[in-house]
Amino acid sequence: MTILSALVVFALLLAASFVLPNYRLFQLSTVLMSAVAILGLNIIVGYTGQLSIGHGAFYAVGAYATAILLKDQLAAYWLCVIISGVLCFVLGFLFGFPILRLRGHYLALATFALGITVPQFFQYSGFDKFTGGFQGIVLDKPPVPAGLPFNEDQWLYVFCLCVAGVLFLAGWNLVRGHVGRAMIAVRDNPTAATAMGINTGLLKTTSFAVSAFYTGIAGAMSAIIVQFVSPDGYNLFLSVTLLVGVIVGGIASVSGAIFGSLFITFIPNFADSISKALPWAIYGLMIIAVMYAAPGGVAGLIDQIVRKGRRIKIKHAVEPPSQNVEEAK
Repeated sequence: MTILSALVVFALLLAASFVLPNYRLFQLSTVLMSAVAILGLNIIVGYTGQLSIGHGAFYAVGAYATAILLKDQLAAYWLCVIISGVLCFVLGFLFGFPILRLRGHYLALATFALGITVPQFFQYSGFDKFTGGFQGIVLDKPPVPAGLPFNEDQWLYVFCLCVAGVLFLAGWNLVRGHVGRAMIAVRDNPTAATAMGINTGLLKTTSFAVSAFYTGIAGAMSAIIVQFVSPDGYNLFLSVTLLVGVIVGGIASVSGAIFGSLFITFIPNFADSISKALPWAIYGLMIIAVMYAAPGGVAGLIDQIVRKGRRIKIKHAVEPPSQNVEEAK
């Protein structure tokens, strides 16, 4: 049923490319790529239990790697996305190997340092030839493959949908397999996980690398969607925003990444429409309201409602025979 539901949702989203205007397709493309980044962060935060507040760094690396490759026409756009993801995987593994020996607030502080350090390199004047400095890099939309009935905006949306679909399917299989169970064991009780023969250090490092891979691909796709990259777009606030998406959507939830992405994409605009003077204050109050109403995130709240509905259904299915017995007496 889960696979069938996913296929139905995918088909509906695909059909939307023929119905929605280009601006709405742009918004949906942004939601999809933010969801990929949130899912990547959730792998390390929700399933492995390692707090990271610096994943915006990998988002920036993925975006700039794709922008530089496309600017110099060194590779096709789809190949640039793959290269950016692999690059972030390697960097995530190399960075995660030493810092994941830390725990708690020490680990958070180390990732915080990553989040504020990496974007600074893209502002360095010595790299202006590659990064464009403060002016950034402007990109063109990818061309539509011959024979497809799409315009450039429609094709970009369909491409994002396919990339997100593949990554969500891979993430779903990952967290529900042997590796996912090992990650949860490390999160809940590292000592017991080690006693069971799990290499906790390697698992944490690999999970961090996979998380960076997802975030790097999201950053690469965002560069193609927005058609522009600059250092100001990848500050620490981006890392915090991704973490907000993880918590609001639901920690340790694959589907929660979608809800979290919808929240961080549309709620700031909604808050701005309510008050031009205090948009971020309203945004903060909305986050508090969601956490109060759904401590387990939106996905957790939906899961509770579904379970309650099933219990009520079972209760009603059991009650009629007892009523018949009473009537017989």
